[in-house]
Amino acid sequence: MNHNRSDVQHRTAPTGDLALSLDIERVLGVSARQAVEAEFRFSPEAPWIVSVELLVEGGPRARWRIGRELLQQGLHSMSGLGDIQMWPSNLEKRATSWLQLCSGDMAALFELPVPPLADWLERTYELVPASRELARVDWGVAAADLPPAPRRT
Repeated sequence: MNHNRSDVQHRTAPTGDLALSLDIERVLGVSARQAVEAEFRFSPEAPWIVSVELLVEGGPRARWRIGRELLQQGLHSMSGLGDIQMWPSNLEKRATSWLQLCSGDMAALFELPVPPLADWLERTYELVPASRELARVDWGVAAADLPPAPRRT
């Protein structure tokens, strides 16, 4: 996997979102890989989620919403359950991490460069620290859709 900085692009989107464009690889087999463009997008309005759009040349776009904490933890240790999992590929070097995405009976494994993703995630935590992720939630509106608590008899 190419780890030079030319495959990394940080920018602030017109919406105020923080975006990161990376060239990553989809692992198809032991010696087969496919180049994939990935755009990670962080919105301060929903700081617990990172939107990831994947584009294979000549193929359709796929969008996943992944927990920011899952991505952060996956740089250093096994993270996630079920459909989305992430873990470092080599605990000593920590140059890349694996991201596995599953949907139904389909699964895809991607190799991500750790340094640019770690730097970008650090910038997201500077914008909205983990302790402030829920500060903008209007709990009155959120609770309005909840069913009433069961009555005790």
